[in-house]
Amino acid sequence: MSISDRYRDIYREVLTCRDGLANLPQEAAQATRSVNKGLEVLGEWVDQVGEIPRMNLEHKLTPVLLKAHNHLDRGRLLFEENGLEDQAATAWGLQQKIYRLLNDL
Repeated sequence: MSISDRYRDIYREVLTCRDGLANLPQEAAQATRSVNKGLEVLGEWVDQVGEIPRMNLEHKLTPVLLKAHNHLDRGRLLFEENGLEDQAATAWGLQQKIYRLLNDL
């Protein structure tokens, strides 16, 4: 699977994760905002990622992926603080996918 396909898969998974957060208690609002920020960061490049020449992928995508990873990490920690272990585990899984993609750049 290509880098751009993997990037788009991660974006879709974060989108699905975000959609699943709609019914969480108010205490999780800050964590949900962090996931939304991560989705926004990834969304900025989702249409353009396939057009980036292979030699520029690392340069262009690394800051985007790191920023999204940091937002998801913040959300994961907030989910854990609020006892939302399932959401924390989902965020952790997404972080791992981003990390693996970063390693392959």
